[in-house]
Amino acid sequence: MDAKGKNDLTKAERTSDREMTVTRTFNAPARLVFKAWTTAELMKLWWVPKSVGMTFVSCELDARTGGTYRFVFSHPAFEQPMAFFGKYLEVVPPSRLVWTNEEGGEAGAVTTVTFEEKGGKTLVVMRDLYPSKKVLDEAIASEQMAEFGEQFLQLDELLPTL
Repeated sequence: MDAKGKNDLTKAERTSDREMTVTRTFNAPARLVFKAWTTAELMKLWWVPKSVGMTFVSCELDARTGGTYRFVFSHPAFEQPMAFFGKYLEVVPPSRLVWTNEEGGEAGAVTTVTFEEKGGKTLVVMRDLYPSKKVLDEAIASEQMAEFGEQFLQLDELLPTL
């Protein structure tokens, strides 16, 4: 499954009945890439793909084991803002993040992101583990997976400015 857009540097693939894996190598050290994932002001600059027309209403995160996050987005097509939230199960700077996606209730995935630095570049591997094959099938059908290419391209463009 290719990421949306002319961006073949991001690879998104189903790796099991319940898991989706997205990978990309960034031309930046792991500490900077990790910082972009754990600092609210930076997340707001890259997390939402510009093409989807959504904007951050608020971005709150406490990136520590046991901490929480809450992202609220608006979109012209929706009357009410949409909230995404959960808790950090594991935060190991600058190499690993694990969080819950609680807005989906029992259908929420657990996301694990690893940051592996080699030669000043960082391989990011993001794994979403869904509670069932059916829930992952629905996520893929909704085309929400198609945005990772643009999202990671935006992060790639931000990193040289840090």
